[in-house]
Amino acid sequence: MYSTRGVRRGLQWAGSRKTGQVRRGIVTDADVEQARKYCVDQLRKGDYDAYLIRQFVPRAARDAYDALRTLNLELARLPETVSSPAIGRFRMQFWRDTVANVFAGNPPREPISILLHKAVTDLRTRPAADGGGGSSANALRFWLLRFLNMREQHLEAHPFPTLAALEDYAEHTYATLLYMTLAAMPVRSVHVDHLASHIGKATGIAAILRGIPILAAPSTAGSGAGSGGAGRAREPALLLPLDVMAETGVREEDVFRHGPRAEGLQDAVFRVATRAHDHILTAREMLQNLRAGKGPGHDYEHAEEAGPADDDAASAAVDVRRAFGILLDAVPTAEYLERLEAADFDAFRVKSSWKLPWRIWQALKKEQI
Repeated sequence: MYSTRGVRRGLQWAGSRKTGQVRRGIVTDADVEQARKYCVDQLRKGDYDAYLIRQFVPRAARDAYDALRTLNLELARLPETVSSPAIGRFRMQFWRDTVANVFAGNPPREPISILLHKAVTDLRTRPAADGGGGSSANALRFWLLRFLNMREQHLEAHPFPTLAALEDYAEHTYATLLYMTLAAMPVRSVHVDHLASHIGKATGIAAILRGIPILAAPSTAGSGAGSGGAGRAREPALLLPLDVMAETGVREEDVFRHGPRAEGLQDAVFRVATRAHDHILTAREMLQNLRAGKGPGHDYEHAEEAGPADDDAASAAVDVRRAFGILLDAVPTAEYLERLEAADFDAFRVKSSWKLPWRIWQALKKEQI
């Protein structure tokens, strides 16, 4: 889950400039460097998993990674930093307009936009022999708009109707973050996207479990980062799928009142965590197959969504090696699921781990997730 303490927001960064408003114009190297520092600082304070992984992301995709993960952090915080859902939707429209301007070469003077513009420009000017050009940039834009659409659908914290709906959310958010970073390299491989899909689904499902101790507790007005007192008081929320809660006898009110002592909560967490773990196991099996030059062993349901891509299993082994740093998202997810199991699936008792940096480095060295 993300930290919301001591973090400046992107629009405040833009507003701190002399004009006092979000401007557009020529982007200088100094602007890019300032935007890069801002995004890295956001990740260090608010998404430490991404901050650890970013240094292993291939340099060609690192600016895109930093910008996109900071955007994800911004949107994850949005419900607590606006006074109403309507204002949240206005903010989402701002980001849609921003994407249009970034890809038109006219980014707002806002750090995420500036760094994303740099990544898009580099991708377009990269030689076609290295995968650059318009098609890779178009794929990045396709995934980004899909990501924004799903984030807007979940501005309000309501439970997912089914476990399948939670998987769909994870596919359109966390898996899509991986697709975008792969497109920025660019790596256009159906098999690598398929591998990223399983990792992203596991990560998105685990993010919901990580959020239980935070979201199930009520907050006070203005407690969100950067809210300046303008944020609304958040009602406690439990995002576990309704079908799983019904099967395990969990009631939202019991969780809000009794926390980890609520009847059936650990059973519900176990069922959801099992689905995330299944995706990790599938990703590990796929990784072994692809590195051996074999096919993934099962069909990829999203294969046609972003247009043509390489589906040769032999070349996928090379692509996996090139993009392995991007796939390291699987490591903190798997490590969290291990700690959750050690806590007997009590999401309130899961402790942070000092071993994560070492686990990430070890995974990179062995090329295993």
